[in-house]
Amino acid sequence: MIDTLERWYEWYPKNVSRELPVPKRTLAEAWSMRVSETPEATALRYFDAEYTAREVDTAASAIAVGLRRLGVRRGDVVGIQLQNVPQFVLVELALWQLGAVALVLNPMYKQRELATIVADARPVGLVGAEGEIEAAASMLGDLFSGWVLTTREYDASARDSRMPDELGRPVAGDLPQTDLHTLLARHQGETPGQVELSPDAPALLTYTSGTTGEPKGAVASHANLLATAESTRQWLDLRPGERVLAIAPLFHITGAVAVAVTSLVSGAELVFIGRLTPERFLQAVVDYRIQHLCGSITAYNSLLDLPAGNADSFQSLRTVFSGGAPVPPQTVARFQARFGHYIRNIYGMTETASACIAVPLGHEAPVEPSTGTLAIGVPMPGVRVRVRGSEGSVAAPGVQGELEISGPSVTREYLNKPDATAETIVDGWLRTGDVAILDTAGWVYLVDRMKDQINVSGYKVWPREVEDVLYEHRAVREAAVVGRPHPYSGEEVVAYVSLRTGGVATSEEIRAYVKARLAAYKAPKTVVILSDLPKTATGKIQRRALRDPSTDLQ
Repeated sequence: MIDTLERWYEWYPKNVSRELPVPKRTLAEAWSMRVSETPEATALRYFDAEYTAREVDTAASAIAVGLRRLGVRRGDVVGIQLQNVPQFVLVELALWQLGAVALVLNPMYKQRELATIVADARPVGLVGAEGEIEAAASMLGDLFSGWVLTTREYDASARDSRMPDELGRPVAGDLPQTDLHTLLARHQGETPGQVELSPDAPALLTYTSGTTGEPKGAVASHANLLATAESTRQWLDLRPGERVLAIAPLFHITGAVAVAVTSLVSGAELVFIGRLTPERFLQAVVDYRIQHLCGSITAYNSLLDLPAGNADSFQSLRTVFSGGAPVPPQTVARFQARFGHYIRNIYGMTETASACIAVPLGHEAPVEPSTGTLAIGVPMPGVRVRVRGSEGSVAAPGVQGELEISGPSVTREYLNKPDATAETIVDGWLRTGDVAILDTAGWVYLVDRMKDQINVSGYKVWPREVEDVLYEHRAVREAAVVGRPHPYSGEEVVAYVSLRTGGVATSEEIRAYVKARLAAYKAPKTVVILSDLPKTATGKIQRRALRDPSTDLQ
């Protein structure tokens, strides 16, 4: 009999299994199985260049041999600092053949951010864009003494109209010995041999964004990643040969696992378009007849700002998911009205190796009546969730508390941080730091981050609730709400918004709009209109930057 608080299985489509066996293989073995089953099927596409599974495997093996010659051994960490290009995947597959660990690095990291991560992870080498990765390595000084391999954003592409005119494939002989393609050519046709490795061995090192403290490296094993990949494959009903567009950055956990690893081991075709722009995004969906999308809500918002594009543009799509941040109900409605597709929430964390809660196909997310919050979904196969109240016991249905998650994708540890591990992962349950509600039907509603709660004269205000109302205003494109110290009330509510293309509104008009719909203490005392809100490279709005008085918001 299904427990009262675990009725989410009732929402599963027929193709989704209730339980998810712990994977008994490594990523290299899972990839090898895909290659042996469909060697001539396209695995990667980059503009007009297509690469079969066999070609990808051959290239990854050659790189693996080259990396071994550079001294990479089982358990070593290698940093990858690239945009969404095929080289990213080739290096990861090569590392996993060697039993090494891929450290994904945001190309937008500044010196302090990069230095903090490198000092903790201690990579033996770095792979990145020519001109950028050398500068980063030099900037690190004594913190990094390993090797560097360079590549160019368009090295793996074919020449076509979607490429910038000044960029193209390199001319033979022009590349230095430290270039990735030189290394690949030098060892073409060679294989590194098998490495004995447990599925529980580390495969991916991804650092938390540091929005609530110092970044922590979540260690994801081969089994963790394959659990997420199989769960996501079932959830999307992803079929061999279908096309997945890589709009979520691969240096973020969503792009790295829910998009890339899932596509690689499921027989899908992973389509790259380099740096994401709304124009390139829309054109790719049309040109390549994409079936599946998973990206941040800001990526979908950018499409809404384009003058071109409608439901006819997206006829090929089967699923549209958004991860990284909860989606406001008004944005979902606006997108569906224009493009004919319902955006489904998909929730995951660095510590859960990406997707673990999502809205199932065939259903639309309900809205929690007391908060107006759109559900983020139900737990995916193998995942269990619970909400723990402030007194420490499991909360009753409909009661707010901290969301906790367990399952085969949850990390076992933060690198070099036993105290943080012990505090966050207790008896196999991950304490997320997110305030949530679990209803009697199994739907999960994300209220907000615990540390973002605003205290106004003793009254608790969740930014999400205010933001959802702001998104209902006809002129508001994006919104973020933070607390600001106040001598009388302790804190006051401040809202930051950007306006839609052609949208016109004053700060006072927007403030009055919210005040008419929420209790007075929840209404922002100040509304600041910006041309754009500060975001991470993955499109998540940075509330911390808005709270920081030193941030330049102009």
